[in-house]
Amino acid sequence: MKTAHEVRAGNVILVDGQPLVVQKTEFSKSGRNASVVKVKSKGLLSGSGSEVVYKSDDKLEVVVLDRLACTYSYFADPMYVFMDEEFNQYEVEADNLGDTLGLIVDGMEDKCEVTFYDGKAISVELPTVVVREVEYTEPAVRGDTSGKVMKPAKLVGSDLNIQVAAFIDIGDKIEIDTRTLEFKKRAN
Repeated sequence: MKTAHEVRAGNVILVDGQPLVVQKTEFSKSGRNASVVKVKSKGLLSGSGSEVVYKSDDKLEVVVLDRLACTYSYFADPMYVFMDEEFNQYEVEADNLGDTLGLIVDGMEDKCEVTFYDGKAISVELPTVVVREVEYTEPAVRGDTSGKVMKPAKLVGSDLNIQVAAFIDIGDKIEIDTRTLEFKKRAN
């Protein structure tokens, strides 16, 4: 049990028997009232969002989830199948993958972490940085060389478009931060 003031983004709390992933917490204290914590969360099983205000000393039950290192195997509509080192397969619904869905491509060798709740695979976390190849981007325009100039690029095997630096060309491999889906640098 943690107090509402100790809960952080990424924690999973149990409210009315439903596991909720904390996405954001906001502490506030006004002069006359007790301090409160506004918790924005998303249901692990339902996917529905909610925002609840707790007193800062309210006790919340924090759940520790099981995680297992896996690699992406294949897509079986509408499930994505991941495999561990012992060749056990785990299916995760596409809806539970969120923004990382655009970075999951056939043939990727990145180690992912599959999260389990009550024995069921519910989500996948990619490594912080992944390397992907640029399928298409416009050529750099002469004169756009001062400051941070960005342009859209489409990735191989994905419908995801991200902003990349002006010097990136078609076929270049780039590093992408999976938490923010932002371009980091050209990969070696």
